[in-house]
Amino acid sequence: MFASRSRFPLHVAALSSAIVLAACGGGGDVVATNTPVAAVPAPPADPGFVDSAPVPGVPAFVDNIATNQRGDARYATLSTNAAVRVVSRFLDLWQPSTMLVDAGVSAPANGAFPAIVPSTCSGLPASGTPCGTILNSTVLGANVQYVIDATTARTPQQADAAYFDDRRGKGYSVTDGMGPLTAAWRTAAQQTTSITSVPPDATTVLYNDSGNNVGVGGSTNASFGKVVDLLNEMGNNASTEPAKRFYKYARPYRWSSSVVVAPTLVPAESTTPATDGGFISGHEAEAMRDATTMAWLVPERFQEMVSRGLELGENRILAGMHSPLDVIGGRMLALAASAANLNTYASDAQAAYVQAHQALQQLSGTNGASFAAFARSGTAATDRFADYTANKAAFTRRMTFGFGPIASTDAPPLVPKGAEILLQTRFPYLSADQRRVVLKTTEMPSGYPVMDDAEGWGRLNLFAAADGYGAFNGNVIVSMDASQGGLNAADVWRNDIAGAGKLTLQGSGTLTLSGNNRYTGGTQVSGGTLAAGSANAFGSGDVYVGSGGSVKIAAGVPVTIATRYTQLDNTTLELDIDGNGGGRLRVGGTLSVAGGTLHVKFVNGYAPKAGDTIALIDGAAGSAKFSTVTVDGFKATPVYTGTGVSVRLSAA
Repeated sequence: MFASRSRFPLHVAALSSAIVLAACGGGGDVVATNTPVAAVPAPPADPGFVDSAPVPGVPAFVDNIATNQRGDARYATLSTNAAVRVVSRFLDLWQPSTMLVDAGVSAPANGAFPAIVPSTCSGLPASGTPCGTILNSTVLGANVQYVIDATTARTPQQADAAYFDDRRGKGYSVTDGMGPLTAAWRTAAQQTTSITSVPPDATTVLYNDSGNNVGVGGSTNASFGKVVDLLNEMGNNASTEPAKRFYKYARPYRWSSSVVVAPTLVPAESTTPATDGGFISGHEAEAMRDATTMAWLVPERFQEMVSRGLELGENRILAGMHSPLDVIGGRMLALAASAANLNTYASDAQAAYVQAHQALQQLSGTNGASFAAFARSGTAATDRFADYTANKAAFTRRMTFGFGPIASTDAPPLVPKGAEILLQTRFPYLSADQRRVVLKTTEMPSGYPVMDDAEGWGRLNLFAAADGYGAFNGNVIVSMDASQGGLNAADVWRNDIAGAGKLTLQGSGTLTLSGNNRYTGGTQVSGGTLAAGSANAFGSGDVYVGSGGSVKIAAGVPVTIATRYTQLDNTTLELDIDGNGGGRLRVGGTLSVAGGTLHVKFVNGYAPKAGDTIALIDGAAGSAKFSTVTVDGFKATPVYTGTGVSVRLSAA
């Protein structure tokens, strides 16, 4: 897709007069002026290239997921198993023991499996028989100490949450990340669980969930069966058993008696350590896979759902059952398996997406226009993921659990083959290549333990990616079609966008930028509405509003355009004025307006009166002339001066 530059007749630059309407609701008095209009500046220059995220030149998990077979766990190696490779940087820290094929087990005659495979040793490092060699005692010591600290400081509420996330089906557990949609989801999926409370004898009796985990699929669930079927398909070839058997890294309570396993989960401790490795966490891998799939199906809850997936991982640590590195590895495999299976079952996924929205809208009494608002309508009292800032902080912390880098932090970003599908429904208006760049510009730095896999799964940050680009490098052209509804019609990017690139908005949708942006290449609005949700929404370059485009200043603070603001005819600038500075526009350079509409709204209870003069735009406005000025609730006369634009109100 290439940008189409706005072109207009040369005589626009030579206009010697303009007509300004002072109006209420589009009608009103006509004020004629004869002030010359200066030449219209050119749009911000195109950088001349489009950023990309090439596929790493290594075997791709999405092409090799079928090698991860649970039944082959005892033979899994780096060369034969894609899941083992995803988390292979654990070998920087730990060297698992190996031996000849275990007694009674023969290698296949065709030689498909190696003769030397991971050993099934006791897995009891405290007894002096560890299943490998510690290569980085600092990191692995901190790994166990983290669990000691977490479990000794665990609150009763955390212990209960850890119990539920251990004993319930993971698909059922994470569904509460749907917030206001949780009841509708569970009803539609016909989900059940038998773990509805912590039994009083849970410290001595092991209770297993006899519910149906992700629900009832197939034709017996006509309204939601495709959704449930997809969740089941996402588990194909996603087992953690091969990795557990290969790495043979023990659970934290086997490394240290100071780890306090939640008393209600002591009955869940395995008595066969040889088949009960800690690295990687199976609970986290399954939960994060389910949560990521649900986020894909309901992108209106994308960040909340992936946050729930990582929360369950932390609950595994609070339970005393897993270490941070176990959980990090489980998260990495979950993302790889999710991407691979979404690609494999692409048609099933699309059908499930449609069915999920139809069923959830019907059960919640919403439609396309109101569904997104309802999905986020919870409060802190009813939805523990309602606080965006808290979610972001928790997600970021859980990506590394406090580990610092142990290697170079400036390695080039990597985006795995096929990973772009994880954002397909979150950004339906972006191309696959653009979604890869979003992942590239929002991923974690390199250097963290385990996370520097050769493909890049460990560095993917889905929470940050769901907030849009992290940097504009080159031309970034976004085309939204409001007629398709949902996120095609309106979306918000909350990242602090850097880079020397240029943003161009086309189409008919509304895109809101609300980060502390510092991109320098400028902004061009050739269609749709670009809204400012922060003081520096437009970075530090020019803003150019071409024919058919609109800009909306909706922030609670004045919005600054560091250099030039240009607006042509058949365009709109909307200012939502709150009486405290919010909604005002400050232009540091040239303010060049050759027509178009200025639409003023008074919001957040602000109620000026007839006779007031309201300052709107700061900037040299001697040559700025809007064709139409509309102020809701009033007639208005625009006032242009050398320092800005104001309106003088009169009764409608």
